[in-house]
Amino acid sequence: MRFFVDTADVEAIAELNELGMADGVTTNPSLILKSGRDILEVTKEICSIVAGPVSAEVVAVEADDMIAEGRKLAKIADNIAVKVPLTWAGLKACKVLTGEGNMVNVTLCFSANQALLAAKAGATFISPFIGRLDDINMDGMDLIADIRQIYDNYGFDTQILAASIRSANHMSQAALIGADVATAPPNVIKAMANHPLTDKGLDGFLKDWAKTGQKIL
Repeated sequence: MRFFVDTADVEAIAELNELGMADGVTTNPSLILKSGRDILEVTKEICSIVAGPVSAEVVAVEADDMIAEGRKLAKIADNIAVKVPLTWAGLKACKVLTGEGNMVNVTLCFSANQALLAAKAGATFISPFIGRLDDINMDGMDLIADIRQIYDNYGFDTQILAASIRSANHMSQAALIGADVATAPPNVIKAMANHPLTDKGLDGFLKDWAKTGQKIL
């Protein structure tokens, strides 16, 4: 499973990229707002850091305007994935933009039916939102599993990009189900390294080492 970093913080992206933990990046209007930077400027910098897809989201709601915005965003760099919402207008924009050779990430997916439509419209990525489904007492992982089965049944090339990930457990669950990609904030990706037994074991080793009175350096 590939990791996309869900942030517009270039320092966090660079750190994870150096470790091979950033196969791509996803941004959205909220993350751009948090960065406090111009969307074109920060997106261009992010594209220079990572080699993989960088999702940049349109803000228009009508298909023609989405297409125009998408074309402009796609000119930022060769690794831009234009991000459009899963609305009927968004599907129209997806069809046009993918037809022109652009990567398209269809976002805000909350049902298998929506994911099926996105695949038929030629989406490069479909972004089902796990955490937001969990928030309303639905199991977001069930949606990932349903989409995986449908795409496998018919050989769709659209990649499942598990989004709205809130925890390290979400990451492993998405991987077990077979999501192609998971996008998560930097702190969630880093939290995957944590385990209380690792901490306990390391503490024991260090205490025993101290008793030897030895040094390696």
